[in-house]
Amino acid sequence: MDLTYTPEQHTFRLEVRAWLDAHVPKASLHSFDTAAGFEQHRQWEHTLNSGRWSAVNWPIEYGGRGVTLLQWLIFEEEYYRAGAPGRVNQNGIFLLGPTLMEFGTPAQKARFLPRMAAGEDVWAQGWSEPNAGSDMAAIRASARIDGDHYIINGQKTWCSRGAFADWLFGIFRTDPNSERHLGLTFILVPLSAPGVTVRPIAQLDGETGFAEVFFDDARVAIENRLGPDNQGWKVAMATAGFERGLMLRSPARYQNTARKLVELYRAHAATADPCLRDAVARAWLNAESYTLNTYWTVSRLMHGGSIGAEASLNKIFWSELDLHMHETALALLGPRAELQRGMGDGGDWLDGFLFALAGPIYAGTNEIQRNVIAERLLKLPKG
Repeated sequence: MDLTYTPEQHTFRLEVRAWLDAHVPKASLHSFDTAAGFEQHRQWEHTLNSGRWSAVNWPIEYGGRGVTLLQWLIFEEEYYRAGAPGRVNQNGIFLLGPTLMEFGTPAQKARFLPRMAAGEDVWAQGWSEPNAGSDMAAIRASARIDGDHYIINGQKTWCSRGAFADWLFGIFRTDPNSERHLGLTFILVPLSAPGVTVRPIAQLDGETGFAEVFFDDARVAIENRLGPDNQGWKVAMATAGFERGLMLRSPARYQNTARKLVELYRAHAATADPCLRDAVARAWLNAESYTLNTYWTVSRLMHGGSIGAEASLNKIFWSELDLHMHETALALLGPRAELQRGMGDGGDWLDGFLFALAGPIYAGTNEIQRNVIAERLLKLPKG
């Protein structure tokens, strides 16, 4: 792997930096887990799209720039350097978008991708159910064919962005006699459809980043099916691979947190527990290791490789790294961090810590990911 940038890549970085410096809002937006903040972030997606920056590695005809994955990594580095707003449509841009590229029909791509890139449609993720959390094969929400529609019944919960989103993607059991990963179909559902009820779920901080969604004879056109009927498991596993692997969590996110952690340590070094110096150094080294591994993965993909079960290794690493960095920051700040929510640096670290607690759970719990690693990578026998 060549770690030097080409002149073209340097030029691209300068173009990204100049555009972000000119367009990133000077004042922080409200949380996108509030109604007002959600719309502010949707408007930011519109702004990104005006410069074709919302999905830079997508084909031009779908709203992107058609750049390489290496250029996407450069964009992400500059995006976090600029302190740009969080991506309210990350479920669409980073998860469903690549899945549509792989499994969607030309008509579906033309219909959904440009609106997704523009922030006109914001997507919620509909995996979990009350009795099927990380075990997606236990899904019971059903969809039966009635003419040119599916009739959907059941419930999804912990739907990310579900409280204010326009659409939901998920898998539903279309063969009532099937079990586990068989007989499931991947369906795109408009949350405004009759028979769909959205109930926001309050988080630890009281904001509504999630929702539970109920389906009572909701009618959804068959043309919204992604992939073949009863073959949704394959489609969903591709989406989960994007979530656990490369797209959802770029290394720039953790490099940025590591840099802030080093700055925090320097500001508190005189009074900090000496043991925390090693924790800060380990966090910075692990963020750099994740970056190098991601560049290696991208180089491999650009030469025809693929991402398989090793995405589970990736997911465990970034989720535990994120939690470690925020735990270290709170240890440096001490008890006063809990009194400063919404009041600058201390509060930012507390908010980040609360979110990092979910990292080992979402995208498939780390316990499940370790099973995947044991069975598919290490070829260990099942217990």
